[in-house]
Amino acid sequence: MPKALCDFQYKEVKGPLKLSIEMYIILISVIAFLGGIIGFLVRKRFSEARIVSAKEVAKRLIEEAEKKAEILKKEALLQAKDKFYQEKAEFEKETMEKRQELQNLEKRLIQRESHLDKKIELMETKEGDIGRREKALTQQEKMIQEQEKKVAALFEKQRVQLESIAKMSSEEAKRFLIESMENEAKHEAAKRIKKVEEETKELADKKSKEIISLAVQRYAGEYVAEKTVSVVNLPNEEMKGRIIGREGRNIRALEAATGIDLIIDDTPEAVILSGFNPVRREIARIALERLVSDGRIHPARIEEIVQKVEQEVETTIREAGEQATFDVGVHSMHPELIKLIGRLKYRTSFAQNVYQHSLEVAFLCGIMAAELGANVKQAKRAGLLHDIGKAVDHEVEGSHGKIGAELARKYGESPMIVHAIVAHHEEEKPESILDILVEAADALSGARPGARREMLETYVKRLEDLEKIAQSFPGVEKSYAIQAGREIRIMVQPDRISDEDSVILGRDIARKVEKELTYPGQIKVTVIREMRSVDYAK
Repeated sequence: MPKALCDFQYKEVKGPLKLSIEMYIILISVIAFLGGIIGFLVRKRFSEARIVSAKEVAKRLIEEAEKKAEILKKEALLQAKDKFYQEKAEFEKETMEKRQELQNLEKRLIQRESHLDKKIELMETKEGDIGRREKALTQQEKMIQEQEKKVAALFEKQRVQLESIAKMSSEEAKRFLIESMENEAKHEAAKRIKKVEEETKELADKKSKEIISLAVQRYAGEYVAEKTVSVVNLPNEEMKGRIIGREGRNIRALEAATGIDLIIDDTPEAVILSGFNPVRREIARIALERLVSDGRIHPARIEEIVQKVEQEVETTIREAGEQATFDVGVHSMHPELIKLIGRLKYRTSFAQNVYQHSLEVAFLCGIMAAELGANVKQAKRAGLLHDIGKAVDHEVEGSHGKIGAELARKYGESPMIVHAIVAHHEEEKPESILDILVEAADALSGARPGARREMLETYVKRLEDLEKIAQSFPGVEKSYAIQAGREIRIMVQPDRISDEDSVILGRDIARKVEKELTYPGQIKVTVIREMRSVDYAK
């Protein structure tokens, strides 16, 4: 504010108002002075408080540092003590080991010294004893020689006395003793051989039963009743006239094309097909069914349908053979043999499908060969081909075993396979384990009850009839039908039947069985004649 204005304002104020302003100024100055003193005092107080707190903090820090230093000191002291004790223990251990080594060394030195002392003593005594020992040895030799002379004289005297008593020379006695010992040894050996044979036979019988039961359990395939149908059903009786045709031309064309005879008789709504060739019969059946369903029956149509069915059946045969070899795991087989296997699909034996039977025999052969450690693939191959002759046995003379063997030989099968085929019905003697396996598997597959659609009652009755036929002959003591009716064993009375008569009896029983019974395969007749001598020691 300008000084003139202030003076003017100051001059304008008069009386008590002028006095109060001055007092205000003084009062403000005093207050400001007091405020400064108070502020100084407050700051001083705050500074002192801060100094005190800083001192306390410093004191606390010093105390904590002293405590930590004390702890570190104690830890360092403990570590030093531990290290000292460890080093002391190691030192003591090393000292003990050194001491032990020194003791052992001292012992060895003492022992060596004692050994050396003994050796020195022995060397000193040997020189003096050698002379005495030589004298003693010479005296002993003289005494031994005298004793030997006395013993020899005694032996000679005993020999002379024994010869005079036994009335035989020493050589004869020696020979007699050797012979008696040989006979005794032979007797003992015979008893031992017999015992071993009995044990081996028992073990073999048990093992064979285990293998066969295991094979049957592992291959428990259901029997497929696949029977070749020889009767064709017709929708009505009028169809018979259409099949015959005008003046019989249709039936003649069908018989000429298929090679099968058609029998049309009084059987209602049915035509019977007759022929030995199962494949041709199947072709005729399928062709006739198609002609009947189509309705167009005339010679040209018959030839066309028969040709188509032949091609289809040939394809089916080949596929069936290939499937069989694939299922069994047999490879590198001649194509003609594969076709023959497929033809077995239309062949039955006592209502058992031969194709399924061959597969079952192959699997059973493989299982038993694996248990015996034999060649599994070879066994399966022989089992699959064992009935291959049945595919053409209606066309070729001879048994199906021999026919099959010739076919297998012709198409390059090994001699073991060929012999297994011809020997599976004992037409030739078995020569290897493969022959036995095929024969056993064929018996398991074909002779078990139910395999060939034979009822259990019929099966049991056939066994009873078989035993009854054997019992009807004089001199027969007991008879047993075994191997599912494939063999009958006959025990005869030895005082009534001689060895020669037993041969005739077996042949007569076989002829009577052939005449009176119907059975699958063949039956082996075994006549057993045994003479026993019994006595009692009283």
